[in-house]
Amino acid sequence: MYNPNVASQAGPQGPPPLNPQQSPFGNAFYGAGSEFIKTGLGAYGEKFLGSSSEFMQSNISRYFSNPQYYFQVNDQYVRNKLRVVLFPFLHRGHWTRITEPVGGRLSYKPPIYDINAPDLYIPVMAFTTYVILAGFSLGFIGKFSPEALNYQLTRGLLGWFVQVALLKSLLYSMGGGEAALLDIVAYGGYLFTGLSLTIVVSMFWSLSYYVLVPWLSISMGIFLVKTMQRVLLTEMRSHERHSSRQHYMLLFMGIAQIPLFFWLGNVSA
Repeated sequence: MYNPNVASQAGPQGPPPLNPQQSPFGNAFYGAGSEFIKTGLGAYGEKFLGSSSEFMQSNISRYFSNPQYYFQVNDQYVRNKLRVVLFPFLHRGHWTRITEPVGGRLSYKPPIYDINAPDLYIPVMAFTTYVILAGFSLGFIGKFSPEALNYQLTRGLLGWFVQVALLKSLLYSMGGGEAALLDIVAYGGYLFTGLSLTIVVSMFWSLSYYVLVPWLSISMGIFLVKTMQRVLLTEMRSHERHSSRQHYMLLFMGIAQIPLFFWLGNVSA
């Protein structure tokens, strides 16, 4: 019988390990952030549910158990990940995540060990770059103002939210609503890598916008379709229940990248 966990262990082991202490944001982010989320929201769960916070703790830990995990990256991982995101049709490796036994149960390896693991370092840096480049682009065409830059920032955040909502809706409709929220936030944020590339090239060649946006939106669609297929098949195990419906939903998600890229890539709008 096919075991997705066994298959995921058979793939390449990725770049050499990095001491977690060297990862961006370090233990300070994890220590303060995760404990605040767990204890704070757990207290609200107890207040509104009228019971102990065990229920809230279990669900929150599933979503936010280790924020530091998403920032365990190095230069080699970032280069390889950008290649997979921007050129997914050239990716010849497997798309499954690598697992390892931790405390008697299987756990996914962090990004530094696995090119298919989601990370938040690239989405956060790409989003920041997107906003900065949008400011430069507005300056090039003489439309820069604090209000215009704030508009681009707000539009970028809204676009990220729309992407996350789209992915989350797909998983819920396929019976995969229990997917980790930070995983989905990471997958949704990768679109800013292509958008940043579009903006920087368009500043020197305006017609490149109409060449890069279709290509990069299709690339992002392929990347997300491959990723969501893996999530549904190996992580959520809902492939056999909604096979035909799943294909239509994945196709819709891929096509939705085109208008989303055109909207967010036109910073002069």
